[in-house]
Amino acid sequence: MNPLPDPSDSRAVLLGVSWYSHLENLPGVANNLPALAEAVCGPFGWGLNDQHCTVVAEPASLDQMLEPVSTAAKDARDTLLVYYAGHGLLNQQQELHLGLPNSRAGRGRTAVPYSWLREAISEGKAKRHVIILDCCFSGRALGAMSGPATLADQAWIDGSFLMAAAPETGIALAPPGEQYTAFTGELLAAMKDGVPGTNSWLALDDLYLHLRSVLASKGRPLPQRRARNRAGELVWGRNASYQPSFTRSARPLEGTADWPNPDRFLDVAEFIHALALVRAISGLTQRELSARSSTPLSEGSISRLLNRADLPHRWTTTETYLTACGLHQAHIVRWRAAWERLKAAPSRHQVTKSPTPSPSFASAKPHRSRLRAMVRRAQFRSKNVQ
Repeated sequence: MNPLPDPSDSRAVLLGVSWYSHLENLPGVANNLPALAEAVCGPFGWGLNDQHCTVVAEPASLDQMLEPVSTAAKDARDTLLVYYAGHGLLNQQQELHLGLPNSRAGRGRTAVPYSWLREAISEGKAKRHVIILDCCFSGRALGAMSGPATLADQAWIDGSFLMAAAPETGIALAPPGEQYTAFTGELLAAMKDGVPGTNSWLALDDLYLHLRSVLASKGRPLPQRRARNRAGELVWGRNASYQPSFTRSARPLEGTADWPNPDRFLDVAEFIHALALVRAISGLTQRELSARSSTPLSEGSISRLLNRADLPHRWTTTETYLTACGLHQAHIVRWRAAWERLKAAPSRHQVTKSPTPSPSFASAKPHRSRLRAMVRRAQFRSKNVQ
């Protein structure tokens, strides 16, 4: 799974109701929407095009709330984010409803059933769904409530990541005098200031644990979350507080004979073997490469790349890896040409496991010896430099 959403194939819909005719107003919600849109579209978020992030403020009807979600769901192929802030209401059957400006406490028919929002989300073909619900059940909204089901239980969608701002409590989400609602305010702060002690990229699970800790320290409602199919590994954005634990950089070997020459790769085995040589020549560990990568690349992904038995199916991971190792773009272009050349030869994609070398392996032996010699020379020079 690629943990970073593709901005061109991902969509976001941000819904919010701050003013009510019959319920307590939530002025912080009006501030949540533009701030969150800017964060999601910014360089520390998903980097979405403004046209791919739809903000729906004060939807007055069911159609005004659901139609933008339905449209975004049909357009998204990678990841769909749906956010709602406002009053959460329950009907007589204790089913979750999302408040509209004219909603009334205890009257589910005046609000939007969450099940209908879930249906609109499910209409599309996005591989992943991220649902964030910043709503609670205040005493003024609906009074006492009972029943074993929690907010997350009612809002669950298979294959998605759901984060709910609060359990079934009567605590208000919008403390008087604060710019944002309590939950979204901490969410925005985490995107702006980062989360100490985590990686260079902030995964949804990391974000959830941070928000739960911060909100608990302030005595505020604790968020809940549900995730399936590794959705918690999905990247929410760059971690602004990340500080690399090393100062070394990849050795600037571009233009020398030290890097393996991709023009000479005879088969997939040489391609994979040369990827490992690049890391060895760079002098960087897998952990350091992961931290240097311009897009998320975990140590596990690097290990799988270097130990696979076939050609990488997608070029993006290989390109990120080579860039982190220190190769310049001109050299990476030659690597891609080699990848495309080998990809066009299906019969030679699989690494041979037989103890008897094939003709291509036999002819490659002198070249592999040269590659190993290159590594030894590079390591010797590296030791002398140190």
